[in-house]
Amino acid sequence: MRILLVEDDSRMANVIAKGLRENSYAVDAAQDGESGLYQASINDYDVIVLDVLLPKRDGYEVCRELRARGNTTPVLM
Repeated sequence: MRILLVEDDSRMANVIAKGLRENSYAVDAAQDGESGLYQASINDYDVIVLDVLLPKRDGYEVCRELRARGNTTPVLM
């Protein structure tokens, strides 16, 4: 399973990514909404873990844009 983690707090992102990787998940990380949106547009993910309070574009905006582009990947906020 491939997961996109969008989290601006680097310590939190590291803890979450480490836990997921220890359980055999492939994890890509982005630190802001724009980077997360870009990653989601160039890669296929099984799930996106999306923080709400992000720099550049907040999680709600990212989710709305993903859906507007036809991306139906499940999102956990």
